[in-house]
Parts: sequence; structure tokens; C-alpha cells
Amino acid sequence: MPPAVLTERLTKRYGKRTGIDNLDLEVSQGEVFGFIGPNGAGKTTTIRLLLDLLHPTSGRAEVLGMDAHRDSVEVRRSVGYLPGDFGLDARLTARQLLSYFARLRGMDDLGQADRLANRLSLDLNLPMGRMSRGNRQKVGLVQALFHEPPVLVLDEPTTGLDPLVQEHFLQEVREVRDKGRTVFLSSHILSEVERVCDRVAIVRGGRLVALETTESLLEKRRRQVTMVFDRPVKTTFFEKLPGVSEVEAQGNSVTLRLHDGIDAVVKEAARHTLVDMSIIHPTLDEVFMAYYEETPA
Repeated sequence: MPPAVLTERLTKRYGKRTGIDNLDLEVSQGEVFGFIGPNGAGKTTTIRLLLDLLHPTSGRAEVLGMDAHRDSVEVRRSVGYLPGDFGLDARLTARQLLSYFARLRGMDDLGQADRLANRLSLDLNLPMGRMSRGNRQKVGLVQALFHEPPVLVLDEPTTGLDPLVQEHFLQEVREVRDKGRTVFLSSHILSEVERVCDRVAIVRGGRLVALETTESLLEKRRRQVTMVFDRPVKTTFFEKLPGVSEVEAQGNSVTLRLHDGIDAVVKEAARHTLVDMSIIHPTLDEVFMAYYEETPA
């Protein structure tokens, strides 16, 4: 089974400016892959290269084993795409637009359009010129999903959606994955990536700076450990332990940051009378900022 998405040393330059530089990615079929970074990091450039909307300066890209440039028509048949700047004809209703797209794809009906519209609370018969920004985004999501493509490429998909609709959309993403289909999700909203993605790639200035499972990415960052003892404890015992930093004491409590395994901290705490202990894992936002602070531009 070929990867859903494969890039090898994929590079795009705009004169002296680099959009993406030597990007190597492999996305398996049936996973939700988060591609994250701030605006200008190279996310949209990468997506446009995958869909042959841009041509690479060097390197190559494949979707489902098909060359993104040579087999671009077949690639687009296999992909549901939501661009970050989805445009609409204000004169049409959403149903008319989807009917047009369905005919282009050789479909006899609107597939999953009505089910998706109901889930996202979207009126398909409303003229798009009268829609709010959030409803226009819903139309974009429906047109990407309604034909049940094997690969979804979504660029900032929850822009303009209210929290309840965002939750319905994320549930739809989980169900798509459960059916063995692939979601390539570009976003700068880290909380949604943390909730649905199996793996995450972080890009900065067009370069890949991290590629991890969401779980391992979070595990690698500093956890906050708070211990409460029956009496004050000297912090020097903990400051000498490997992977420990920012040790602070207040009354009977000791708080520290932990980079590595917790075994040494637990064993040291056990030398005293431990009343309570809590561990706070970092959010993906904290992980993301740490990578940006530590990685040279």
C-alpha cells in the first residue's frame, strides 16, 4: 500500500524567498496528520505543491503513489480539498454549487452532502451571498467531504466556525480516519491538532523542525511536577537529579520541571513523607513554542 502523501526533498522558492525547503514527509493511509506552523511557515505552499497548483523548484511529491505533477488529474480525483481562501459564487446556493461539483466528478447525486450539512447546521438552499463567514466555511468543508475521497487535504478547516460546529467537524474527522481514509490537516490552532491527529509535523520558515506522534511529542517536553510533604523539604535533593529544572519550594510543597523519566524524582520523594503529588503534562501549544524558541530560524 503506497503512502497517502510522500514528499522527497520538496523545495519551492519564490526568487530569493523560500516557501518550503527540502521537505521529507511520509503520511500513511488511514491516519490524521497534522501539519502545523504559523502563517508563512510553508503549510499552504506544501499543499499547493501536492495538488500541482504550484510546481516545485526541486524535489518531488506523490499522493497515493501518483506523481503530484505527472498524474495531477488523477490526484485531484482522489482528494477532497479545502483551500485556506475558499471562494464562492455569491449568486448560487450551496446546493447548486455542490451539484456542479458532483457533475464534474461524474456523480449521480450529492453523496454525503445532506448528512454533512445537517451535522454542521448548514442550510444548503441559502444563497451564498447571504451567508456568514462561518457558513461559507461550512460549504467549503461539505464540498471537500461529500464525495468521500480517500484523501482529505484541509487548509485551516475550522476558520470562522463556532466551538460547537468545530466539535462536530472534529468528530467527522475521527470517523473518516476510522473508515481507513486519510486526513492531511494544516492548522495553526494547536488544540484541534492535539485532539485528532495521530502524528504532527512542525514547520518553521519552510523547514521541518519536528515529526512525531502527538503523544511522543508531548512526552518529550517538560512536565510540571508538584509534591506536597508533611514538612518542608530542601530543594537541593531534587536539583541534582537528571532532567530536573526550575525547582521551587513553598511551605511543604516542591514544584519542578521534568524533562526525562520520573523514576528518580519518585525515589527521591519517597525518602520523605509524601502527602500528595500531581503531574501536569504540557499542551501542544507549549510544545510548539518550545520548538520555535529552541530551533534557529
